[in-house]
Amino acid sequence: MVLYFKARPDAGDYTIYMGADKNENEELIKYGLPEDVWFHVDKVSSAHVYLRLKKGETIDTISEGLLEDCAQLVKAHSIQGNKMNNVEVIYTPWSNLKKSPSMDVGQVGFHNPRMVHVLTVEKRVNEIINRLNKTRVERRADLKAEKEASNAAEKAERKMQLKEKRGYVCLTITELAETEGGD
Repeated sequence: MVLYFKARPDAGDYTIYMGADKNENEELIKYGLPEDVWFHVDKVSSAHVYLRLKKGETIDTISEGLLEDCAQLVKAHSIQGNKMNNVEVIYTPWSNLKKSPSMDVGQVGFHNPRMVHVLTVEKRVNEIINRLNKTRVERRADLKAEKEASNAAEKAERKMQLKEKRGYVCLTITELAETEGGD
């Protein structure tokens, strides 16, 4: 099961999600999308929380409120982290996650450690957790199919852009020929 949450209304229409257990986290690692940002409590066990950004957005454009929602959620779903104050939460683009066969289930590394951001969560804010839990939906997701559909849509978009570019070039050549012929 994948657990889905809606971010605070003033942040916009964003989905935050996480696996129900370490095996589900493994699937999320495997089938993430380029728009996903991964969150985890640093140096202790916790849920893997993901934020799905909109096309064109980057990790650097995430609002403070949205970061706080994700950080509070990952802290609340860490047995050790939930009991501690001043917990460091790390986050990075999904594409920066590295998984090797020798790693335990749910364990990840990073392709580029410099792409990992850190924020400190001073304490658990129950109002945020309660608000997020009210939006919680559990569903059995076909992550592989979602990834394939996303890849197909991206491929179709690139193909369309290429056609438009070629059409523009052909139109320009045609216009040029008409201009030269009309002189």
